[in-house]
Amino acid sequence: MEGRIQRIKSQLHEASYKLTPQREATVRVLLENEKDHLSAEDVYLRVKEKAPEIGLATVYRTLELLNELRVVDKINFGDGVARYDLRKEGAKHFHHHLVCLECGSVEEIQEDLLDDVEKVVEQKWHFLVKDHRLTFQGICTSCQNKLKKAE
Repeated sequence: MEGRIQRIKSQLHEASYKLTPQREATVRVLLENEKDHLSAEDVYLRVKEKAPEIGLATVYRTLELLNELRVVDKINFGDGVARYDLRKEGAKHFHHHLVCLECGSVEEIQEDLLDDVEKVVEQKWHFLVKDHRLTFQGICTSCQNKLKKAE
């Protein structure tokens, strides 16, 4: 974790920002909860445990800055809540998600499924793709099994 924090500190420094104690507390919460797709409020509540003096506005500003610097990705799974997802180090693109419409679970797909689609878009429409997002909405295996048992 310390190595990742140092690399994020370097990214901030390159963009003329500092890793303040409040920003560091926010980054630590994101790293500790990497699989959870936390909302800003979720992040704030966890950061508040580590740094009681921090305000919600500071957490929002930090998350927006980290999003601009592509340290995190701001995502919405259709429930009206913005969530923050740490971008994998060295990842060329945002990773994909499987969202269950029954239980709300979210699974990540690290494999880039759209390389061929990007090439088509770039060749056919002369559009330079910098990033993409793909979210599949459906029913997870667990919920499918529950539905079969209920029939």
